[in-house]
Amino acid sequence: MNFIIWIVIGGILGWIASMIMRTNAQQGLLLNVAVGIVGALLGGWLLAPLFGTGTINQNDFSVGSLIVSLLGSVILLAIVNLFRRGKPR
Repeated sequence: MNFIIWIVIGGILGWIASMIMRTNAQQGLLLNVAVGIVGALLGGWLLAPLFGTGTINQNDFSVGSLIVSLLGSVILLAIVNLFRRGKPR
């Protein structure tokens, strides 16, 4: 059951991150889920120690973990845009 929640929350976070970075028109549902999950991994690696919280990948569905996962997704999209366009946008 946690796996399904993980995919749904990852998709929502990936969608919100794509709207923040203005790449929503270029992404579909599967890419939003991938961005949300990989962004949560990145956020867990970079930001979770700073904020002292977990991520959605660690089955921690608190407000702090959702924010860290969202920030990780935004950072991931900024890195992708940097390599794709030459600027993070």
